[in-house]
This record gives sequence, C-alpha cells and structure tokens, in this order.
Amino acid sequence: MAKSLVVVESPTKAKTINKYLGRDYKVVASMGHVRDLPKSKLGVEVENGFEAVYETIPSRKKVLKEMRDAAKDVKDVYVATDPDREGEAIGQDIADELAGKHRRIHRLMFNEITKKAILEAIKHPGAIDQRMVAAQRARRVLDRLVGYKISPLLWDKVRRGLSAGRVQSVALKVVCDREAEIERFVPEEYWNLFARLAGPQPPEFEARLLKKEGETVKVGNEAEAQAILADLQDASLVVSSVAIRERRKHAAPPFITSKLQQTARFPVKKTMMLAQQLYEGIELPGEGLVGLITYMRTDSTRVSEQALDEVRGYIGRSFGPEYVPDKPNFYRAKADAQDAHEAIRPTSMQYDPEAVRRYLTGDQYSLYRLIWNRFVASQMPEAVFDDTTVDITATPRVAATASAVAYTFRVKGSVPKFAGWQAAYGGILTEPPEQPAAADSQDEASSGALPPLAEGTALDLKQLRPEQKFTQPPPRFTEATLVKELEENGIGRPSTYAQIITVLQAREYVRKIEGRFKPTLLGRMLVTDLLSPSFDDILDVDYTKRLEDQLDDIEQGKADYEGTLGSFYEKFKTDLARAEREMVNLKEGVKTEDICEKCGSVMLKKVGRFGPFLACSAYPDCTNTRELEKTDAAAEDVDEACENCGRPMVIKRGRFGQFLACSGYPECKTTRKLIATKQGLAAAKPDQILEERCPRCHANLIVKQGRFGEFTACSRYPECKYVKLKSTGVACPKDAGEIVERRSRRGKVFYGCSNYPDCDFTLWQKPIAEKCPECGAPYLVEKITRRHGRQLVCNNEGCKHVRSEELTPV
Repeated sequence: MAKSLVVVESPTKAKTINKYLGRDYKVVASMGHVRDLPKSKLGVEVENGFEAVYETIPSRKKVLKEMRDAAKDVKDVYVATDPDREGEAIGQDIADELAGKHRRIHRLMFNEITKKAILEAIKHPGAIDQRMVAAQRARRVLDRLVGYKISPLLWDKVRRGLSAGRVQSVALKVVCDREAEIERFVPEEYWNLFARLAGPQPPEFEARLLKKEGETVKVGNEAEAQAILADLQDASLVVSSVAIRERRKHAAPPFITSKLQQTARFPVKKTMMLAQQLYEGIELPGEGLVGLITYMRTDSTRVSEQALDEVRGYIGRSFGPEYVPDKPNFYRAKADAQDAHEAIRPTSMQYDPEAVRRYLTGDQYSLYRLIWNRFVASQMPEAVFDDTTVDITATPRVAATASAVAYTFRVKGSVPKFAGWQAAYGGILTEPPEQPAAADSQDEASSGALPPLAEGTALDLKQLRPEQKFTQPPPRFTEATLVKELEENGIGRPSTYAQIITVLQAREYVRKIEGRFKPTLLGRMLVTDLLSPSFDDILDVDYTKRLEDQLDDIEQGKADYEGTLGSFYEKFKTDLARAEREMVNLKEGVKTEDICEKCGSVMLKKVGRFGPFLACSAYPDCTNTRELEKTDAAAEDVDEACENCGRPMVIKRGRFGQFLACSGYPECKTTRKLIATKQGLAAAKPDQILEERCPRCHANLIVKQGRFGEFTACSRYPECKYVKLKSTGVACPKDAGEIVERRSRRGKVFYGCSNYPDCDFTLWQKPIAEKCPECGAPYLVEKITRRHGRQLVCNNEGCKHVRSEELTPV
C-alpha cells in the first residue's frame, strides 16, 4: 500500500511521475481546477473584504472523491500542481480538501518532469506560497467583477451572449485601434531608381540612387523619375568610397512563453497544447514517458548551471571547440519578469530531435526542434559578417564639367565570416534585406557578395530601372504580432493569451482574414459605442498594465489582496452606475441618417442574433431591415441575379455566417452560399440539375454547394435525403458493400461502407483497389506524410508491406 499521495493536474503527468517514484507513492490527477466561483451568481462578497465564495466544480466531484479515498491511509500528501500562480491556487484547493489532523501537506516544485528533478523535489518539499495564491485569487475576482457586472448590462442594452472581460476588452481595443489607423492611412507615392552595374570582375550588382548633389534625394512621381533617368543615360560611374566593417550578431535568448508563441508556426492555442505534451511526457522505447522540455509557462531566460554545462559539452562535441564561448552566455530578463522558472529548453541533450523524431507527431517534432535549436544557439558565439558599403558617383557626360550634377548610388554587401550560433540551424543563415523601419523609408539595395571594388574603379552601366512604390499602412495583427503587442504593453500574461484570442473569435468580435484579425462591426461598436464612454480605464492599456503590476506586487508581498481590489472597485462602481444611466440602448435602436427605401421612415441601428443591422423605425407596419456591416470587398462586388426570378441577390447573415439571398424575399426564397477564395468571398455556383436519376425515388439528382464543397444529392430534398457518395472502387470486407468517401460532422474525410448503418466498417486512410503482394489482402491504404510523401501500405496488422508512390497532381 502506498504511504504517500502525490497530486498533479493531468493524467499524462501523473503517469510520467508515477514511473519515477515507485510503489511507496500513489500519483493521482486533479484534472485542473477542482473549485471555482459559482456560475449562477457573482460569488464575491464585495462588502466583506471581497471574500470569494468558491464551490466544487460539478464535473470534479468524482475526482475529489477519488482523491479523498486515495488519501485515507496516507500521512503525507504532496501537491505537485504546475509551478505558477494558477497551479498554486489549485494546490491550495486540493490542500483544503485533503487536510486532516494526522496528515501533512507538502508542496513539490519542479521545472521539468525528469527522474532527477522529481526525486530532488521529493527530498526538499516546501509549503504552498500564500502570496501566489492571493495574487491568483485577486486576478480571478477582478475578472469576475468586470465580467459579471458589465456583461449583464450589455445583455440588457444590446443582446444576450455578449461579454466584456477585463483583459479581453483592452485586447479588442488594440485590434480596433489598429483597424482605425489603417482606415486613416493615406498612401504616398515614391520611386526607387536602381542602376545595374558591372565592375572589372563579376558578378554584376544593383545600386540604389541615394543622393543628388550631396543631398538625400526623394523621387515623388514618375515625371521626376524619368527626368533623372534621362539625365543618367550616358553617365560615367566611378566608385567613390568603399567601407568595410566587421559586424557581430548575437544569438537570441532561449524561449520564454510569449516568444515561443510568436515564433512557432502554429496558432497560439495549438502551440501551448503541443508544448504541454512535450513537457508532460512522450513515450520512448525502453524509457516509458519522458518529459522532453521544461515548463512552458515562463517569462525568464534563466538557465540552470547543470543545463549550461550539458549544452556546452554538446556544442563542443557537435560543432567543435571554436563554437564554445569562454563563458556561458547570460541574457537580461525583462524588468517585470517573475523569474520563478527557467527558460523553455530541452530537459536533456541526449534527446536530439532527430533521435526522437519517430516517436513524435509532425507538429510535436517541429516545435521540439524549434526549442532545441534556439536553446543550443543561445549558448554559441556570435555570428560574424564582413559588411561592405560602396558609394558610386554618377556624373552625366553631357553636362559641362563646371556645372555637372553628381548623383550618388549606394549598395551594401554582406559576407559571412564565421557561422557562430547560426551553425545550430544547419549553417549560416541568409540575411534578407532589412525592411523599411517607417512608412516613408526608402528601400535599400542589398547584395550578398560584391565583386572586388576599390575607390576610383570605373563601372559599366548595364541598366537603369525605376520602381514605383507606395507607403504601406500598418498591417493587421496576426496571432503572433497580437501576442507581441499584448506582451510589450503588459496586457495579461503569456498563459492567458491563447484564451483571450479564442474568446475574441468565439464572440465574433474579430474575424481572421488571410490569417490576420479584423474587428467586426459588433466588436467595434462594443469598444466605441458601449464601453469607451463609461469604462475608459478598463480599455486603457496603461491602466491594465498597472493592474498587472499590482497583482505582481501581491505575489511579492508589496501589496495586499483587499487593498488592491478596493482601490479598483471604488472607481469601477461609479463607472458602472453611469453606464447604467447613459449607455445607448441598441435593443430599442439608435436613430441613424439612413432612410427606409420602402416607407421613408428613419432607420434604427440595432444588434440582433447575427450582429448589427438596420431596421425600420415604423416596425411593425414596415418590416424592412438591411445589413449594416460591410463585408469583404470581394463579397460586396458580387453582381448576381436570382436564377429563379431575376431580381438582385443581396448579402445576408445567418446562423452559419454570410450568404446570398434573393432581394425578393419572402416572395422568392432563393439562397446561395458564399465561399472563400484567394481573392476573398465569392458566390458559389448555382445548383445544377443532372439528367442522372435518384436510385431511391427516381427524381433528378442535383449538384449543390455544401459546407464542405460540392456534393450530389436528390432534388426532392428534404422528402428524399439521398446523397451520392464518391466510390473508391473497393468492396467492404465485412458485407461486400462498396467503400465510399464520407465526412464527419466536423468535415474530416473518412471512408465507410455504403450500407451504413447496417454495416459500421470505417477507415481513416483512403483504400486503394490493389491486392497486397505479400499477404494477399484485398486492398492497400494510402498514407501521405510530410517526411515520406505518398505511400501505399497494407492495412493488415501482421503485414509490413510499404511502397512509395509519386503524389498525383491535383
């Protein structure tokens, strides 16, 4: 029987740790939080020192019972929840539930799930940090006060389902402010002039016009560009200066959470999910579950001495002694870094990404390799380059010598001298030309290696090339750049970024267009019309950052729970009362300057189930409504007529998003799907009636556009629900039916018997009508991976037949 109980958060983590501790310890998982504020009420006694009333989460009652049963006969309980504020608060809840007269509660802290780290933590247990718990509780109460006080106000004034979280709202404002900046931006034209030149030795190179008569030249239009080109057609070009300097480029520090989220090619939520998997443990042959990386929620670049020694030894063995600096590289932490944990790094240098690749999914491998390379590179010397800057004087030959106009062209070249840390990424990285730092910056002419050039060298002009440019507005945020913006402004914490982004999209406050966030009209109205007039501080970036700093102060013992919440609530209470009186009521509608085209009455701006819209103020006598939100340009430009009555099709919004509907509704109920293309939204093709007949009712089949693309179905739907499925030409091994292509509820393709539901045979890989040459199985299956391309493999467990095939072009 186990003498001690260890409680962790996840089953995977429990399984990994149990392997290290042996039979004297029983390891169980809490499945995350076991208690929380109630959903049905505020759960905070404001007048009683902001005491939070926690209750057991219904789905955790069974887990808690199992934990209590496991703790009955043990004297020591070790709380091994995640080493952060959230984990500390979960640990306190578990301690409260399992505490007993003869039972001791200990806190285990470790940064990585390895045998050495776990056994060391067991030897030196600590106590739950009450200041960390208080900081987490304060954050939870702050979020609850904002969410549960403002959201009902929005339900009353706008519609149910809206929410206004403390950090979520300021993040939304950041996105809305960027969109407003883009709309205000006025592009300015400018021209770059390039000269393609050749020296005494190859290669040829391009230089950009920089100066005219010693002054920086700005070419604003085509006429100015053509005038300079005409002046330079017969110019003599001579190298006027060559400057060579050595440049050293330092490696980036090992990853912290926010930098990993910004650098990984995955959405933030997926990045954190993959990192959690790598942290909790991957099954390796002969070793069982092994944690491959350290804890993934950290804002510290600190690395333990043991890890530094190990990585320096690895670098010396793998790259040579010249790649090991005399001293380890240390990196300065952010001013507000909590520094509780190390940076994100591999737990051991014995688990090279290539050595464990076969045991990882493609996405796990990609993230693990990214973390590995960054960590190794961070302890290698600087990369060294020889940078060359060449100025070339161009003098028009036709000009009089005394009054000749001198033009200066410039080109920069960079030659790698020592790979340094870049060797960790497989060699010296090619450095792209630097992008303009500001909207009106001119583009540099940049080259890799330049030919040998010296002052006074005459050059041949091969070509003059003008290039028209326009200044660009700031781009919309991607997930990575939004995380960067939130981090730099101290909004939230890296552990909350994934949830913030998820909520903004789930509430339809922002949409992703080509991977970038655009606020919806509902999102902008929430910020400008509803929250800004009354809750300016809630939306203020600096105010939100100060609140985060105050939570840090609670953790460090510099501030107290009640005082922090009290100072916040004093102003918030006043703002809330004002909002109840003054916030616009979009349920009743706000008058606009638009006039109803049917009856001439004023149109009202309202918010309905599917977003903002205009409705006639003469309702119910006039039921005219109009879409208010402008859609993407491609959708606005759809010039479609109804195929049934010839009237124009208009864009509407429904349960599943935007669609085209006949403007003659309700007399004509024709609708058409809008589909995403590279250019934006476009109208789907109209339904196409086929001569082929339905095998069930003999009506014509029809090609329709569905949620997941085109499909063929009976034209008598919904009376007849026949759908023609794509055949694979392979017979079902269970009942000799036909294996056909199907889709799951989420749109994922799989293959199943055409006699479903009588036959439940399914496959996830596409079956190929070809017998296995080794075991005689009636079919092979297609397997496509990034590493091996297309392979045909046998589906029988005992057969290992594999054949590589070329991918068929689509």
